[in-house]
Amino acid sequence: MPSRFIATLRPLLATTGLVALLAITPAHLASAANLDVPYVPTPQEVVDRMLALGEVKADDYLIDLGSGDGRIPVTAAKRFGSRALGVDLNPVRIQEAQANAREAGVTDKVQFKEQNLFDTPIGEANVLTMYLLPSVNIQLRPRILNELAPGSRVVSHAFDMQDWQPDHQEMVDGRTVYLWIVPAKVEGLWKVQGDKPFTLDLKQRFQAVEGTASIDGKPTTLTDVRLRGKQLEFTLDGKRHSVTVDGNTMTAKQGGWRATRT
Repeated sequence: MPSRFIATLRPLLATTGLVALLAITPAHLASAANLDVPYVPTPQEVVDRMLALGEVKADDYLIDLGSGDGRIPVTAAKRFGSRALGVDLNPVRIQEAQANAREAGVTDKVQFKEQNLFDTPIGEANVLTMYLLPSVNIQLRPRILNELAPGSRVVSHAFDMQDWQPDHQEMVDGRTVYLWIVPAKVEGLWKVQGDKPFTLDLKQRFQAVEGTASIDGKPTTLTDVRLRGKQLEFTLDGKRHSVTVDGNTMTAKQGGWRATRT
């Protein structure tokens, strides 16, 4: 019997005992074994703020993991014109979500799938929304960092991702909402070509970056380093640099230099 299924039964047995266990049907067993997160709807005011923090636009593709009655994808499509996908294991919730999409007139933009969120491809999403348990967030974290493009927005209702600090968090009607911007992978040694070549040696922990530059063999510490998606900024020798990271290439917005990772 799966451990998460045992955990699901434990509160039931504690309160109602053997009678409750005898009343559980095979359908209940299958449902309990598969559900990772109990269904608790997100208040509409929280939905609205989540979408605002995610800066949802018409050309975005939003995926809502554990979509319940579909209010996040439906609101994104109706208010912003974005495409959206909601996934949920509960067929009743899927039916409700589809009915809500029809009522809102957004069935051409919204799709709902009855499937496990862990089996859901997420790489195409510009915005990922979720109201999941902390343990589920942590299981998803490596996929978020590796599959979503840098600059993608992740918005969570109520629960964080432990030591991956949010780029922003706030309270909405007594509930916490978190925003993360998926950071580009910048760690490594970079060779800068330009009027005065130098090297950058960067260390990274999520969006927190530190490093040194070596100019004519002399190391200098970078200060006020900031990474937001693909945009990296730092101060070197009193001069502010702003660069765009694209895989193994950096391009400065000013100064005409370009760097490649070795």
